[in-house]
Amino acid sequence: MTKDECFYLGKIVSKYSFKGELLIKLDTDEPETYLTTESILVELNQKLIPFFIEESSLHKSSLLRVRIEDIANEEDADELVGLSVFLPIKELPELAEDQFYYHEIIGFTAFDKNSGKIGSISGVNDSTPQALFEIKHPSGKEILIPVNDSFIEKIDKLNQEFYFQTPEGLIEMYLD
Repeated sequence: MTKDECFYLGKIVSKYSFKGELLIKLDTDEPETYLTTESILVELNQKLIPFFIEESSLHKSSLLRVRIEDIANEEDADELVGLSVFLPIKELPELAEDQFYYHEIIGFTAFDKNSGKIGSISGVNDSTPQALFEIKHPSGKEILIPVNDSFIEKIDKLNQEFYFQTPEGLIEMYLD
Protein backbone atom coordinates (compact mmCIF):
# COMPACT_ATOMS: atom_id res chain seq x y z
CA MET A 1 0.00 0.00 0.00
CA THR A 2 1.33 3.46 -0.90
CA LYS A 3 0.92 6.77 0.93
CA ASP A 4 -1.33 7.95 -1.93
CA GLU A 5 -3.83 5.29 -0.87
CA CYS A 6 -3.69 6.40 2.78
CA PHE A 7 -4.43 9.33 5.03
CA TYR A 8 -2.29 10.72 7.84
CA LEU A 9 -3.76 9.64 11.18
CA GLY A 10 -1.15 11.07 13.52
CA LYS A 11 2.26 10.65 15.08
CA ILE A 12 3.66 8.36 17.75
CA VAL A 13 4.72 10.90 20.35
CA SER A 14 5.93 8.80 23.27
CA LYS A 15 6.07 5.51 25.12
CA TYR A 16 3.47 5.01 27.80
CA SER A 17 4.72 2.14 29.91
CA PHE A 18 7.59 -0.27 30.32
CA LYS A 19 5.43 -2.87 28.52
CA GLY A 20 5.92 -1.15 25.15
CA GLU A 21 2.66 0.79 24.98
CA LEU A 22 2.69 3.89 22.80
CA LEU A 23 0.81 7.18 22.62
CA ILE A 24 -0.33 8.39 19.19
CA LYS A 25 -1.29 12.06 18.81
CA LEU A 26 -4.26 11.83 16.46
CA ASP A 27 -4.88 14.43 13.77
CA THR A 28 -8.64 14.37 14.12
CA ASP A 29 -11.51 16.14 15.85
CA GLU A 30 -13.08 12.79 16.75
CA PRO A 31 -10.39 10.53 18.29
CA GLU A 32 -12.99 8.06 19.60
CA THR A 33 -13.63 7.03 15.97
CA TYR A 34 -10.30 5.19 15.97
CA LEU A 35 -10.70 3.22 19.23
CA THR A 36 -11.67 0.07 17.33
CA THR A 37 -8.92 0.31 14.72
CA GLU A 38 -7.34 -3.13 14.36
CA SER A 39 -4.12 -2.09 12.64
CA ILE A 40 -2.09 0.95 11.67
CA LEU A 41 0.54 1.68 9.05
CA VAL A 42 3.73 3.23 10.41
CA GLU A 43 6.10 5.06 8.08
CA LEU A 44 9.51 3.51 8.65
CA ASN A 45 12.39 4.17 6.22
CA GLN A 46 9.92 5.68 3.70
CA LYS A 47 7.80 2.52 3.69
CA LEU A 48 4.45 1.85 5.32
CA ILE A 49 4.75 -1.08 7.72
CA PRO A 50 1.58 -2.65 9.17
CA PHE A 51 1.31 -3.09 12.93
CA PHE A 52 -1.61 -4.86 14.62
CA ILE A 53 -3.22 -3.31 17.68
CA GLU A 54 -3.95 -5.62 20.60
CA GLU A 55 -5.58 -2.99 22.79
CA SER A 56 -6.32 0.74 22.62
CA SER A 57 -7.87 3.46 24.72
CA LEU A 58 -8.05 7.23 24.76
CA HIS A 59 -5.53 9.05 26.90
CA LYS A 60 -6.15 12.71 27.78
CA SER A 61 -8.85 12.88 25.07
CA SER A 62 -6.68 13.40 21.95
CA LEU A 63 -4.06 10.69 22.40
CA LEU A 64 -4.63 7.08 21.44
CA ARG A 65 -2.86 4.71 23.82
CA VAL A 66 -2.05 1.47 22.01
CA ARG A 67 -0.48 -1.87 22.76
CA ILE A 68 0.89 -3.26 19.51
CA GLU A 69 1.46 -6.92 18.76
CA ASP A 70 5.16 -7.90 19.09
CA ILE A 71 6.09 -4.62 20.82
CA ALA A 72 6.58 -5.86 24.36
CA ASN A 73 9.23 -3.59 25.90
CA GLU A 74 10.61 -0.07 26.00
CA GLU A 75 13.45 -0.81 23.56
CA ASP A 76 11.04 -1.99 20.85
CA ALA A 77 8.77 0.99 21.49
CA ASP A 78 11.70 3.45 21.28
CA GLU A 79 12.18 2.56 17.61
CA LEU A 80 8.66 3.79 16.78
CA VAL A 81 8.55 7.05 18.75
CA GLY A 82 8.44 10.05 16.42
CA LEU A 83 7.12 8.12 13.41
CA SER A 84 4.01 9.00 11.39
CA VAL A 85 0.93 6.78 11.40
CA PHE A 86 -1.42 6.24 8.44
CA LEU A 87 -4.60 4.34 7.61
CA PRO A 88 -6.09 3.36 4.23
CA ILE A 89 -8.39 6.05 2.79
CA LYS A 90 -11.25 3.53 2.73
CA GLU A 91 -11.24 3.64 6.55
CA LEU A 92 -12.16 7.32 6.69
CA PRO A 93 -15.56 7.87 8.31
CA GLU A 94 -18.39 8.94 6.00
CA LEU A 95 -19.08 12.67 6.04
CA ALA A 96 -22.24 14.68 5.59
CA GLU A 97 -22.95 16.03 2.11
CA ASP A 98 -21.68 19.51 3.02
CA GLN A 99 -18.40 18.17 4.47
CA PHE A 100 -15.30 16.97 2.65
CA TYR A 101 -11.84 15.52 3.03
CA TYR A 102 -9.09 17.48 1.31
CA HIS A 103 -8.05 14.59 -0.91
CA GLU A 104 -11.55 14.08 -2.34
CA ILE A 105 -11.98 17.60 -3.79
CA ILE A 106 -8.81 17.56 -5.91
CA GLY A 107 -9.89 18.12 -9.51
CA PHE A 108 -13.23 19.72 -8.60
CA THR A 109 -14.16 22.73 -10.75
CA ALA A 110 -14.08 25.89 -8.63
CA PHE A 111 -16.58 28.72 -8.98
CA ASP A 112 -16.75 32.06 -7.21
CA LYS A 113 -20.06 33.89 -6.75
CA ASN A 114 -18.61 37.13 -8.15
CA SER A 115 -16.01 35.81 -10.62
CA GLY A 116 -17.73 32.73 -12.10
CA LYS A 117 -15.57 29.74 -13.01
CA ILE A 118 -12.10 30.31 -11.55
CA GLY A 119 -10.39 27.01 -12.32
CA SER A 120 -9.78 23.60 -10.84
CA ILE A 121 -8.79 22.70 -7.28
CA SER A 122 -5.27 21.31 -7.54
CA GLY A 123 -4.62 20.85 -3.83
CA VAL A 124 -5.04 22.05 -0.27
CA ASN A 125 -1.97 23.41 1.48
CA ASP A 126 -2.39 22.64 5.17
CA SER A 127 1.24 23.21 6.12
CA THR A 128 0.64 26.93 6.69
CA PRO A 129 -1.03 28.44 9.78
CA GLN A 130 -4.15 28.97 7.63
CA ALA A 131 -4.94 26.07 5.27
CA LEU A 132 -5.38 27.23 1.67
CA PHE A 133 -7.29 25.90 -1.33
CA GLU A 134 -4.91 25.88 -4.32
CA ILE A 135 -6.79 26.60 -7.53
CA LYS A 136 -5.25 26.39 -11.00
CA HIS A 137 -6.77 29.14 -13.16
CA PRO A 138 -7.12 28.47 -16.93
CA SER A 139 -4.44 31.14 -17.48
CA GLY A 140 -1.98 28.97 -15.54
CA LYS A 141 -1.93 31.30 -12.52
CA GLU A 142 -2.53 29.93 -9.04
CA ILE A 143 -5.32 31.30 -6.85
CA LEU A 144 -5.15 30.71 -3.09
CA ILE A 145 -8.33 30.84 -1.02
CA PRO A 146 -8.28 30.35 2.76
CA VAL A 147 -10.08 27.25 4.00
CA ASN A 148 -12.81 29.08 5.84
CA ASP A 149 -16.44 28.01 6.21
CA SER A 150 -17.63 31.55 5.49
CA PHE A 151 -16.01 31.40 2.00
CA ILE A 152 -17.63 28.07 1.06
CA GLU A 153 -21.05 28.53 -0.48
CA LYS A 154 -21.82 25.00 -1.71
CA ILE A 155 -20.19 21.66 -2.54
CA ASP A 156 -21.64 19.54 -5.34
CA LYS A 157 -19.85 16.20 -4.99
CA LEU A 158 -21.91 14.53 -7.69
CA ASN A 159 -20.85 17.05 -10.37
CA GLN A 160 -17.44 17.68 -8.76
CA GLU A 161 -18.06 21.40 -8.34
CA PHE A 162 -17.02 23.65 -5.48
CA TYR A 163 -18.66 27.05 -4.99
CA PHE A 164 -16.99 29.92 -3.13
CA GLN A 165 -18.15 33.34 -2.03
CA THR A 166 -14.85 35.13 -1.47
CA PRO A 167 -14.30 38.68 -0.29
CA GLU A 168 -14.32 41.29 -3.03
CA GLY A 169 -10.96 41.60 -4.75
CA LEU A 170 -9.47 38.30 -3.54
CA ILE A 171 -9.69 36.47 -6.90
CA GLU A 172 -8.74 39.56 -8.91
CA MET A 173 -5.60 39.96 -6.78
CA TYR A 174 -4.20 36.76 -8.33
CA LEU A 175 -5.27 37.52 -11.90
CA ASP A 176 -4.02 41.11 -12.33
